[in-house]
Amino acid sequence: MRKAALGVIGLGNMGRGIASNIARGGHELAVWDVAARALRPFRGKRGVAVLEPAEMARRSAAIFLVVPRSSDIEPMLRGRGGILANARAGLALYDLTTSDPARTRRLAKRAAAAGVAYLDAGMSGGASGAAAGTLTLMIGGDPKAFRRTRKYLTPFTRNLFYLGGSGTGHTLKLIHNMVCHTIFLATCEGGRLAARAGIALEDMIAVFNRANARSYASEVRFPRHILSGRWDGRSRIYNLHKDLAMAVSLARALGANVALGRDTLAFLKRAVALGMQDRDFTLLYRDFEKIRKAP
Repeated sequence: MRKAALGVIGLGNMGRGIASNIARGGHELAVWDVAARALRPFRGKRGVAVLEPAEMARRSAAIFLVVPRSSDIEPMLRGRGGILANARAGLALYDLTTSDPARTRRLAKRAAAAGVAYLDAGMSGGASGAAAGTLTLMIGGDPKAFRRTRKYLTPFTRNLFYLGGSGTGHTLKLIHNMVCHTIFLATCEGGRLAARAGIALEDMIAVFNRANARSYASEVRFPRHILSGRWDGRSRIYNLHKDLAMAVSLARALGANVALGRDTLAFLKRAVALGMQDRDFTLLYRDFEKIRKAP
């Protein structure tokens, strides 16, 4: 007997891995994406149906929204043909985007008025973690709805952190990404300084990984995606810029001084101004000096 039906909307780098793990976990799976090419790997698979959001809402116990931003979710919720008007009893929506927490809280309030639980779940682990089923989630929203539905997260997660009310998951995700991206750029800067001093990047990274400067950037990003020459971190510079802009905006609203975060955002703005927004973010190291000199 198969488990409860679950839905995934958004089959990009993250959603594709999440959906694949749910299917392997024995659940009936419904998938949807606005891009036909993203749906192709799932068509014809046993136990997988391609359904538009309204029909998915009628059949699913939980739907995972793995789209770029809140503005992609809002149109799917509203109207007679939307998710909220067609939701089965007990439906829970998990918002896996990286989004403005204030906007998330507004969406959660709208969903609650329709009797639908809306939980924000910031992700960490990247596309490789989604594919491996080892994501870490930072979750905010109704605690009762989380306890009731957390079992549906197990096919694609390793660590779950419930943080509090609506928006707390997305808040911590913005803070997490601000710190993560700042560390990455600090490591890039260190690598460029080492090169000027005649020290090989691979030697610097080897030392960092046995010393106190080690980080996810030095342990994973540099060896796998930069030292390897592959430049395939599977996330665009646009995404880093978007995350930092929201984090700095959040800090401003809370009256917090995030000077290092602002410096990181300024660097990413220069990369975007050079037309690099759709390039893989690991290229920030390759083009570090050019970006730094940009106006």
